[in-house]
Amino acid sequence: MQFSEIVGQKKVKAHLIRTVAENRVSHAQLFLGPEGSGNFALALAYAQFISCSDRTEDDSCGTCSSCRKYSKLIHPDLHFSYPFFRGGEKEDGMPDLEEWRDLVLSNPYFNLDEWRERLDAQNKQPNINKAECMNVLHRLSLKPFESDYKAMIIWLPEYLKNEGNRLLKTLEEPAEKTLIILVAQSQDQLLNTIISRTQLVKIPALSQAEIREHLLKTKDISESKAAQTAYLSEGNLTAALNFLKEDDNDNFRLFSGWMRMTFADRGPSIFEFVEEASKIGRENQKNLLKYGISLIRECVMVLSGANELVHLPTAELDFVANFSKHLDLARAEALINEMDKAHYHIERNANPKILFLDVSLQFVKILKFNTLPAGTQYILT
Repeated sequence: MQFSEIVGQKKVKAHLIRTVAENRVSHAQLFLGPEGSGNFALALAYAQFISCSDRTEDDSCGTCSSCRKYSKLIHPDLHFSYPFFRGGEKEDGMPDLEEWRDLVLSNPYFNLDEWRERLDAQNKQPNINKAECMNVLHRLSLKPFESDYKAMIIWLPEYLKNEGNRLLKTLEEPAEKTLIILVAQSQDQLLNTIISRTQLVKIPALSQAEIREHLLKTKDISESKAAQTAYLSEGNLTAALNFLKEDDNDNFRLFSGWMRMTFADRGPSIFEFVEEASKIGRENQKNLLKYGISLIRECVMVLSGANELVHLPTAELDFVANFSKHLDLARAEALINEMDKAHYHIERNANPKILFLDVSLQFVKILKFNTLPAGTQYILT
């Protein structure tokens, strides 16, 4: 992975390159950024840049022996640690290494759900256990084999939990020429003792323009489709790529129909929708709910008088304009909350038929009978 392959993040790239030029490479760094920001890709490009034997001023060469091995993730001085889904106390992540390499090489902007599906883990919980920590310590104790530096990239250290205490001494005093990069999304879920022993590198979400330009360069889609996808992704390139996997109008068809049938309280149609939605797969169900949340947020913009900030294709724009006439801020908030809760439960392998039926009935109460769930902060007038 080279810096030139990474979408956006010019300031972060410049900072990382400068640390190498000025010989200020910290031995333990925390790359903290939201999903889809490219924090893992940056960690990989940084490690490759440091190990490159013929790097330029602003990137690794991509052709030396070290870079060729990095491009295949087989460099002997490049190590990974990641959450896995096997429950044995003596299990570590090494049996999943080939699957890990395949996933990273196919898409360095992957997320935990894609990793879970790659391993067919279903509803199992991710974990970085004691055995994996001991394996990390063993690999960090080895001397570099080919490069000056050996690199350990730990993806989602949030799943270390208290086992992370086993790494504290090594994070504080690693062997010479060691680079440890923790790639995290949530600082709140990390041990403070780990945070205090690493240099923080904050990685922001991507801009809409950066995602749009990337999609236009790499995907065979129209400019309007790229703009719409970038807008809905909210700075998350992983989400943008997942949106493009969907059929062009499927989410709009499903969601707009769902709103109409629940607004009209059409029971038979609701049951047909529940049956269809339960069969589209968990990732598609999550994307449908994310799409719905985005459209209702557009309705909020209209309700707030900010129509000029709504940028949608014609069909979606017409739906938002018309549907907003039947909403107020309280109902819009209630709809978003119900979909947000449904997304949370789908991630945890809830029964989709029961879930979508329950959400549909909540929508009927909100839209048809003007009944808001307990806890909604607004009062209907």
